[in-house]
Amino acid sequence: MAGAPALAGMAALRSGVGLLRIATASVCQATVAAFEPCAMTIALPADDGRIAGAALDQLRDAAHEATAIACGPGLGRSDELTHLVGQLYRKLTVPMVVDADALNALSASPDALANRGGPRVLTPHPGEFGRLIGRAKIPLDEREPLAWEFAQKHDLVLVLKGHQTVITDGRQLALNHTGNPGMATAGAGDVLTGIITALVCQGLAPFDAARLGVYVHGLSGDLAAAERGQVSLVATDLIAFLPPAFQQLANS
Repeated sequence: MAGAPALAGMAALRSGVGLLRIATASVCQATVAAFEPCAMTIALPADDGRIAGAALDQLRDAAHEATAIACGPGLGRSDELTHLVGQLYRKLTVPMVVDADALNALSASPDALANRGGPRVLTPHPGEFGRLIGRAKIPLDEREPLAWEFAQKHDLVLVLKGHQTVITDGRQLALNHTGNPGMATAGAGDVLTGIITALVCQGLAPFDAARLGVYVHGLSGDLAAAERGQVSLVATDLIAFLPPAFQQLANS
């Protein structure tokens, strides 16, 4: 899924990250690189189109040079990747934003959640969150207490996506009021991952980066919907409207 890491990377660039490197399976590298010439790419060993477990040491070396990393967009699923994500989650001290199939990998290896190596921001949608806590469905009236309890238990920042996204670190909680139904489109979550990662890179504390990132993500969606309509919104529209969203914040 080459588009997902590209979307996350482009969003990070438009959110103020200085130097972006996208680590992806070697068979996808040319495709990912073609999306954005401002991004550098790292080719990783591949297994049937996915990143192979043999990439672990290379990823560790690359992470040591990073201010923050994002893990998950376009990753795919395999036993090797479940092990790889668990190792990165436990061993890396650099802040990490975890999304998509990296969340699914963590749900399959709960021991990793109990032993984070550094600051962590998890950004599940309700289905992914349900898998993390072993619940088939998350009733609307239970989203906030369950999110708070999970964040507190695992000492992390949780971004539970959806209408009025919940952001909590188990000590404080915020509800987001930007965004619209047109943003329920493929790739929108990858864009959010890139935004939050870029804000962490600029020195914001994980909770503050998550709260601001969710707000800006929704604001860019609202600006895009005002010009292009909700029906036609796609994830690249959110990236296109990040500059005016940040400008609006700066001028307010």
